[in-house]
Amino acid sequence: MQVNSDFSQRVVIHAAQHEFVDSPLPGVSRMMLDRAGAEVARATSIVRYAPGSGYSAHTHDGGEEILVLDGVFSDEHGDYPTGTYLRNPPGTSHKPFSANGCTLLVKLWQFAASDTEQQVINTQQQSWRPGLVPGLSVLPLHEHNGVSTALVRWAPNTHFNRHIHVGGEEILVLEGLFCDEHGQYPTGSWLRNPRYSQHTPFTLEQGALIYVKVGHIDAGLLGDKFISNTIKEGKT
Repeated sequence: MQVNSDFSQRVVIHAAQHEFVDSPLPGVSRMMLDRAGAEVARATSIVRYAPGSGYSAHTHDGGEEILVLDGVFSDEHGDYPTGTYLRNPPGTSHKPFSANGCTLLVKLWQFAASDTEQQVINTQQQSWRPGLVPGLSVLPLHEHNGVSTALVRWAPNTHFNRHIHVGGEEILVLEGLFCDEHGQYPTGSWLRNPRYSQHTPFTLEQGALIYVKVGHIDAGLLGDKFISNTIKEGKT
């Protein structure tokens, strides 16, 4: 399955365009943002758990990155409320579920081979740092070999300098309205800007909160290599 798998192309998906499809397990559905592969895939998705639903125990051979967008996500290791950021590196396993339902941003098979740190961050309990321009505040979540992930809060009417993303950029708008010269992106919008793309982002009176990941487009992550090996070995 190929969904927005040409990473040289800019992609914008607004919340109104979300189309959720059922996963193999009852009560779990997903909106595929990008995907290269079948059930074992390099994938970025919005995943919904209905109350009482969950997955069987499984191992993430290619790693898993999660941001809890609403509700409470759980596994045998703990409960993760709205705003929790998790990284489960290759080789980790769990049995996820949600007692009352939740929505997640999930990225699979996108770990570098040397990225082995497991993380759980409750972003509601962290201190934010001042950004590069007035009106910006930043909560760093993860950084490894030039790939950085953070939450960025934009005050109303904040303007950032024009800049180039050498390693590409991915954004999920969590609150408010994010803008650049190419358009306006309300809450729930997902953007993927290719390598060497450039823009001049800003906000209007609403301000914005965004998840942003940079440096990972064509960054030599495990992705296709892991998928190929897994399929060859019949681990589907």
